[in-house]
Amino acid sequence: MSHAQYFNELNNLVKMDDSMKGPMPRWQRKYLESANSSMNVSLNSTTSNKSLSAKTPNKGNGSAEAMASKKTPSKSPGQRKGASTPGSGKKQRTPVGGDRFIPNRSATHFDFGHFKLNQAEGEEDLELLSPSVREKQRIMSENLMGNEAGTRILAFRNKAPAAPEGHQNSMKVVYTQSKTPGSVKSTRYIPQTAEKILDAPDIIDDYYLNLVDWSSTNLLAVALGMSVYLWDAESGNINHLMELNSQAEYISSLSWIQEGCYLAVGISNGSTQLWDVPQEKLLRTLTGHSGRVGSLAWNSYILTSGSRSGHIHQHDVRQAESLVADLNGHSQEVCGIKWSPGGRYLASGGNDNILNIWPAAGGGQIHSATEPVHTFSAHQAAVKALAWCPWQPQILASGGGTADRCIKFWNCNLGTMLNSVDTRSQVCSLLWSTTYKELVSGHGFANNQIVIWKYPGMQKVAELTGHSARVLHLALSPDGTTVLSAGADETLRTWKCFQQDPAAVKKAASSTSSSTSSVSNILKRSIR
Repeated sequence: MSHAQYFNELNNLVKMDDSMKGPMPRWQRKYLESANSSMNVSLNSTTSNKSLSAKTPNKGNGSAEAMASKKTPSKSPGQRKGASTPGSGKKQRTPVGGDRFIPNRSATHFDFGHFKLNQAEGEEDLELLSPSVREKQRIMSENLMGNEAGTRILAFRNKAPAAPEGHQNSMKVVYTQSKTPGSVKSTRYIPQTAEKILDAPDIIDDYYLNLVDWSSTNLLAVALGMSVYLWDAESGNINHLMELNSQAEYISSLSWIQEGCYLAVGISNGSTQLWDVPQEKLLRTLTGHSGRVGSLAWNSYILTSGSRSGHIHQHDVRQAESLVADLNGHSQEVCGIKWSPGGRYLASGGNDNILNIWPAAGGGQIHSATEPVHTFSAHQAAVKALAWCPWQPQILASGGGTADRCIKFWNCNLGTMLNSVDTRSQVCSLLWSTTYKELVSGHGFANNQIVIWKYPGMQKVAELTGHSARVLHLALSPDGTTVLSAGADETLRTWKCFQQDPAAVKKAASSTSSSTSSVSNILKRSIR
């Protein structure tokens, strides 16, 4: 085939390829133009014995492989330096410094790179060979390549310049894996699933009741319909303490005395029963309320009860005539009652969206005065969830119902609100953890979750889910490590949220056992 025929075939192939692939690249079009002109010159100069090889870049090869072998594809082959591109009106300049992606060509292994790029094509043929032949070719390839297998295909001329002295990288905090000085201790692990799940059939789905309490002797009391059951968290045994005689009545509240040997049981008929749990004996029944007793709280030997009528009664259980105070500060049902550490304040929340703070009164300042020292009406729904801060006795946390969904913090010494956090869910219960200074909240509509908050910033530490209905009640184990949740889905779940130091646990257990035995003996002689 003559050179003219060769280039005509090449042009036809390129035109066919263009019709299928789209417009031809600029550098390829310029190369064909220069090749055609080179062909014409070479044909005209055959009579003067000029060689065609002086115009062709690679002998015997005018294909695309020859085009791709040029160092700078943007410069047309055969074009003189400084020649202008047709139609541009400007002279092309050869880039100074070489290719910006492969600046150091002397250290670049083009042959090895070409072999690796084409190796995938040969692998298809290797699959047709027997395993022994493939293994033989692999060994031969490793021996032939030598040390080339570990070399770089691309190399750069110079290393990156070092940073100036004293330079600080602002992105180091984002990418570093080392501990910063402010986070020496790692974040503790909080299991996202419940440790134990207990059945609680017939537990009443009522937001205004308080049906769960955990004693200092590690006994959990749960009210299920007309009955009270005791669960020993240490042994796992379950004991049936009592049951009401009337089918029309039900248990509406429970509360353990601080020492854990006596349990107060509020009933829907307005009475309150006092039980000696170790003896499983009913000691006495306190009356006086005209509506159900939905909340109970102890302050030493003073038992405070709140009823649906809005009245709060305080009973001195040592006396035959036990009623020592009648507080009337709510127009609707009292659904939350809590004494502050030390007994200085009594907090009461009602279905009238009112939160009252009652000061201590009496001879030993053991029960409350008849007038509240502070009345807060910032909540937009019923105030049931109440919890006093253990290390700041003047700080109270309160939670609102579905229309409010907020947790508010109050300084009862000053009568001011410190903070308000929108939880986006009905707040059913609150409790504090002294181990990590955190607050735990149980929620109802619409997320039915348990949230652990870091106080006082109120950042979410963990969010525990598992209940299929609202979390009505929360209780904390006496060692402070476990949170129990009671849901309207008729399940009780224990969550291992707080782990304590073993030395601190041993010290707290010794002090608790001595104080419990002494106070228990005194109460046994005094309760009538």
